[in-house]
Amino acid sequence: MKYALVNPQWTFEGSTYFGCREPHVPLELLSAREMLRAAGHHVLLIDANMEELAPADVRSKLEAFGEDFLVIPTAPSYLFWRCPQPELRVPKVWIGSLARESKVVLIGPHGSATPHATMMKTGADVVLRGEPDQTLPQLSSVPWEMVPGCCWRDEEGRFRVSEGLGTTDMKAVTMLDYSDYPVERHTHLHHVFAGNGADHLKLGAEVEFARGCPYSCTFCNKTLFRNQFRERDLSQVLQEIDQLIARGVDYVYFIDEIFGVGKQVRVLLEEIAKRPLAIGFQTRIDLWNEESLELLGRAHCVSFECGIESITHEGREEFNKHCRFTTETIESTLLTARKHIPWVQANLIGTTHDDPAEVARFQRTLKAAGVWVSEPVPLFPFPGSPQYVQTFGAQPDEGAWERAHQFYLQLFGDRGFSDIQDQQPRSLAELECAL
Repeated sequence: MKYALVNPQWTFEGSTYFGCREPHVPLELLSAREMLRAAGHHVLLIDANMEELAPADVRSKLEAFGEDFLVIPTAPSYLFWRCPQPELRVPKVWIGSLARESKVVLIGPHGSATPHATMMKTGADVVLRGEPDQTLPQLSSVPWEMVPGCCWRDEEGRFRVSEGLGTTDMKAVTMLDYSDYPVERHTHLHHVFAGNGADHLKLGAEVEFARGCPYSCTFCNKTLFRNQFRERDLSQVLQEIDQLIARGVDYVYFIDEIFGVGKQVRVLLEEIAKRPLAIGFQTRIDLWNEESLELLGRAHCVSFECGIESITHEGREEFNKHCRFTTETIESTLLTARKHIPWVQANLIGTTHDDPAEVARFQRTLKAAGVWVSEPVPLFPFPGSPQYVQTFGAQPDEGAWERAHQFYLQLFGDRGFSDIQDQQPRSLAELECAL
């Protein structure tokens, strides 16, 4: 069978999305391609976002290929499945513009939470809930009732849902093949800021070392995919890194939910220390100590981002953080990290447990030592997060994205959103009707 995997050009005008808007490697599609090839399928991967292709450009490639399945993600890259844009505007526009007769399959966080609504909004034929790496190949060989997380309309138009969610065996994720991918266009260095010790770096990429997280913080949109912690085979990751280095990449951002947990992390860092490669990632501060922070410095870590969330134990417990450190230890460990790493960042979330004056003191002290501390940001109750259930008292239903979006706009509209929300968000209905 023939599968076409298409990453559309993303736009976030009017969205509550405040993640990075630069193009990133569509790791979910590259990973799925390896699984599809291993199953004997023909695969065409088109990154229209990286190559700045319009739907008409992509349509001509699809017509030449003649796909049986057209696969489109609902959020840009695995990196942002945890904090996606709520609206389905881009997939809806692209499905309509491509106008293919093949089976259109949507993957991503929206369909994982609200499969029927996602199908109705976009006109897709199939929605895969959970991680699609290993369920995509099954669409052509297994009855859909047997494919975990598969949602479709049967011949009588009835909406059908199979049991379970797609969960990938990460040991089966081999080295991703970049031989025909436009790596050289990826000049963006994710979470690297000019003038902070990394201006010499030229070419970036993203790599996934582990998936999932053993913690259960209330705000994390991971319960429907990328939940259980799993590491890839270290040798496969190193081969992938060496392949990227050979293409000129000198900076890799690990997209892991939480970098630093796995048993192989120390070995990975020792191996990276031998290579001409800088790294960045997101982590928890209580996973690190003087010795491991020194190792990060030797591994050329240039971007170290920590979710501190709150400056009080009570605030951290509100988010179910289960942080092992006191606030004083958090502060001192961040300062130690800064001795080895040029960019160290601490993120805060708004909570009533934190005295604004004490937050300001915390920020002043750390910023004076070169550690950047965010303003406390408002929480969006993503439908795949425990925060959603706490906020609305029920599991997400088909109106979950609308409910969460409206809640966010109402709660924070009057008092301002955050210092990283650089535009006034529009309603979800308005965004999704904007064709």
